Amino acid sequence: MRTMQNAAQFQSYPPTSGLTLVEMDSANASQVAGVSAAWRKLLLQAEMAAPHVQVASIEGEHGAGKQTLARYLLSRSPLAGGSFQRRDAREWLLGDGDPSTMAGFTYLDRVDLLAPPGQGLLLSVLKSLQDRPPGRVLLVASSQSSLRQMAGQGLLLPDLAFRLTAVRFAIPPLRMRREDISPIAQALLDRICARYQHRPVGLGPGALARLLQHGWPGNVRELASVLEAGLLEAANDVIRPCDLALSNGSEERQEAQPAIQTSNLGLDDVIHRHVQYVLDLNRGNKLRAARQLGISRSTLYRILGNEAILAH
Repeated sequence: MRTMQNAAQFQSYPPTSGLTLVEMDSANASQVAGVSAAWRKLLLQAEMAAPHVQVASIEGEHGAGKQTLARYLLSRSPLAGGSFQRRDAREWLLGDGDPSTMAGFTYLDRVDLLAPPGQGLLLSVLKSLQDRPPGRVLLVASSQSSLRQMAGQGLLLPDLAFRLTAVRFAIPPLRMRREDISPIAQALLDRICARYQHRPVGLGPGALARLLQHGWPGNVRELASVLEAGLLEAANDVIRPCDLALSNGSEERQEAQPAIQTSNLGLDDVIHRHVQYVLDLNRGNKLRAARQLGISRSTLYRILGNEAILAH
């Protein structure tokens, strides 16, 4: 296997620091890749709003770059240099004591999944923040759905949607800003090589064209996974088209319909499908898939069920 043949390239370098790709993104938050008009507009809006805003929302598909934009917002705010506190909206509201005493920067993930009682609690928190001095707290709520549309459909308290979206950033999916694929891919490759203490690796002839043709349902997160797997398959420090674990166009079209129907699945089923998808991207390598998902291999086995244990 080519991965084994390339092992010496990795062993000749010092041991890695143990940073995950997400943690590496945190350490390189100032390096925001992207050249599209839509992305540059978002960065400009973040720069304008950051010195004054206390509450903002960032909407976008899974893996589109919501945390990246949130870190950029933090870097331009009076709280720059402070910690980036990421909290699941449901767990934070139930387990962090009195959220109204919060200070600093908080990235509140998946507020679109809050049940009505949680929405009411978050609304109370936002009301308490309106009397706080500016520059001491910044709460950024993330959502994969449009909060205003949810309010219009009766799925979200209208007052909560109004307060969260007074300052709103909507990130287009990667397939709608394909000019960003090349700079993002290069930035990701640089970070992945740094993670593995590997020599710089580039995209060979035809590789970028293949990336540009892909639909990227998993957005930037999927791109990072594909490139990391490609690095481990690459020869002579060049990622070739054959090193990229991507489906062709016909396969994507065949898979599109089942993907749309995932809204009828339970949370466990959605998690199982996503884990299986990452495992497929890594061609069945469970250790690599677990590392990219940020979970232990035993957790990966538990999510996949008995078939993972039998295949081990």
